[in-house]
Amino acid sequence: MRRLSSRRQREKLGLFVCEGEDLVEAARTAGIEPVDVLVAGESVEPALLAAVSALPHPPRVIGVFKRADLPVYEPRPAGLALWHVSDPGNVGTLIRTADAFAASVALSAGCADPTGPKALRGSAGAIFRVPVGRLDDAVGHRVALVAHGGKPLAETELGPGTVFVLGAEREGLPDDVAAACDARASIPLAEGSESLNVAVAGALALYEWARGQSR
Repeated sequence: MRRLSSRRQREKLGLFVCEGEDLVEAARTAGIEPVDVLVAGESVEPALLAAVSALPHPPRVIGVFKRADLPVYEPRPAGLALWHVSDPGNVGTLIRTADAFAASVALSAGCADPTGPKALRGSAGAIFRVPVGRLDDAVGHRVALVAHGGKPLAETELGPGTVFVLGAEREGLPDDVAAACDARASIPLAEGSESLNVAVAGALALYEWARGQSR
C-alpha cells in the first residue's frame, strides 16, 4: 500500500487504494470487488493501518482495486475533456460532476491521476461509475470553455454529443487547442472577475447542457 501511494507504481502494478468504507462500498455497489481489503481490528492491527493511510484520521477499512476493473471509456450524450488539469481534487470533483449528469470524462497527458488518493476522495465513489478515457477518445461536438471572448454559454449550440474542453487551472486552454474545437464558449462573469475554478466551470457547463436538453 505504501508503494501504491506513487502514481508510477499504480500504473506499473495496475492497482490503486481506496481508503474508507464509503469508497469501498461505492465500488461494490457498482459491481467492482476489491483485490484485497484490510479492516482495522480484524485483518490488521489499527496502528499498522494508520501507518499506511494517507488521511489525517485513518479509516477503518482500506481496499485495493484493479485499474482494469474501472468502467471502460465510451461516448455519452455529454462529456468533459480535461487539458492538463493537474490538481487531483479538481479531477475528482469533475468526475463526480460528470456522474451527476451521466457524462464521460477524458484526460490529456499532464492531468492528475484519477486513481490517486485526493482524486478518489473528490470523486466520492463516482470513479466506479464514470467512464474515464484519454483526450483523443473524446469525439463529438467539442466546445472549448474559455474565460473570456467566447460566445455566451447559454447561446451556444449544445446538443447530444457535446464535449466540453476545459484547460489547466491557471493557464486555461492554449490557443491551438481551443482553435481545434468546433466552438468557443464563455460563462459570463461579473466585471473585474478573472475566471472560475475549473471544477465549477465544468459543473456549470454540464448544467447548461442538461437544461437545454429538457427544453
